[in-house]
Amino acid sequence: MRPRSPVVAPGGYIARMTAARSLHRVMVPALVLAALALAGCMDHDTTQKVARALQAGPPVPDEIPRMINTELPFRYPPALYAQKVQGNVTLRLRVDTNGQVRSDSTRIEESSGYPALDSAAVKGSQELRFVPARLRGEPMAVTILFPVYFRHPDARPLPGDTILTKRDSTTPERP
Repeated sequence: MRPRSPVVAPGGYIARMTAARSLHRVMVPALVLAALALAGCMDHDTTQKVARALQAGPPVPDEIPRMINTELPFRYPPALYAQKVQGNVTLRLRVDTNGQVRSDSTRIEESSGYPALDSAAVKGSQELRFVPARLRGEPMAVTILFPVYFRHPDARPLPGDTILTKRDSTTPERP
């Protein structure tokens, strides 16, 4: 029997995210209905203010978070590296006011198609550090999309990758 990846194991990452999404699907409509019910008890001006607040969305920072890691913390799963498997994972990360990634809010936005690569991306993301986003000079928590690229040096480039040729010592440099 093959060991299960922590990403897909019962009670693992995907199971927790599925439960959170189910809760979200119930809570959002309930909150909208509650807001509409309250709107019936308010005057026209208050109703307009509530509508504008709901449409405005979260505040946008003046400065986006900047990663301060000098080395990327993502570790290629050895079995996939040996097979020269490559892939891209896009993570949705919550960066708090201290510049740390909130592990309870990290999720896979777009999978590589390989659970081991996805799991390695999620695990490595917990070691990322940022200068936090700022709004009017004050640190603020934000959610960002963070791409993680797993590339093997001896494998063919994936579609969409920039192909760079290796320079040998006999090739003269161009200005």
